[in-house]
Amino acid sequence: MVKSTKNNKYSILLPTYNEVENLPIIIWMIVKYMDQSNYNYEIIIIDDGSPDGTLDAAKQLQSIYGDSKIILKPREKKLGLGTAYIHGMKHATGNFILIMDADLSHHPKFIPEFIKLQEANNYDVVSGTRYLGNGGVSGWDFKRKLISRGANFLTQLLLRPGASDLTGSFRLYKKDVLQKLIESCVSKGYVFQMEMIVRARQMKYTIGEVPITFVDRVYGESKLGGSEIVQFSLALLHLFATT
Repeated sequence: MVKSTKNNKYSILLPTYNEVENLPIIIWMIVKYMDQSNYNYEIIIIDDGSPDGTLDAAKQLQSIYGDSKIILKPREKKLGLGTAYIHGMKHATGNFILIMDADLSHHPKFIPEFIKLQEANNYDVVSGTRYLGNGGVSGWDFKRKLISRGANFLTQLLLRPGASDLTGSFRLYKKDVLQKLIESCVSKGYVFQMEMIVRARQMKYTIGEVPITFVDRVYGESKLGGSEIVQFSLALLHLFATT
């Protein structure tokens, strides 16, 4: 039997690094859509020592929305996306974990769709996808679209993961499922998201997908660089050899 959302609590993990302009906007939007839908939730901000004042902004937001809604769990420096989720999950009180970017690339309006799909089908994981239905990207140039499409095509060809978007980071997990997936993952950086879906398929977890529009960041600089592309390629080969 599928539990009603009335009995569920959603812990939203927001890893941040230099997001002082974006954080107040994304928090306001999350609160708006979660309150409209009457969901029980908390937002856990994991800032990795941002030099631009992101943590100070987070403290101000906590004073506005309250420390029961905004939980601050900062770290001293950048330690990787995977470890940020582990750190945030230790402090999560919800039975569901939602992960998303703080740079406005993931619109909170899709969160209720994630929750409704999960509830209707009792999925273990619900992932946002840019590659199905009316999903897509906005603000990317041709080169970046080509890299993204190429990476996804290679991943589908080699790994057959049972999901259409492997590198996205907008997902809803059952908390116990996320804990088991993290324990099984080797990657801790940019390729962490890809490995999570591959491991989920390997462990026979069910995966649902919601078409989303990914919007390129408005403020700040993209954190995707040449080193991340190299990491992705090496991790893809590793997963192909080991799964």
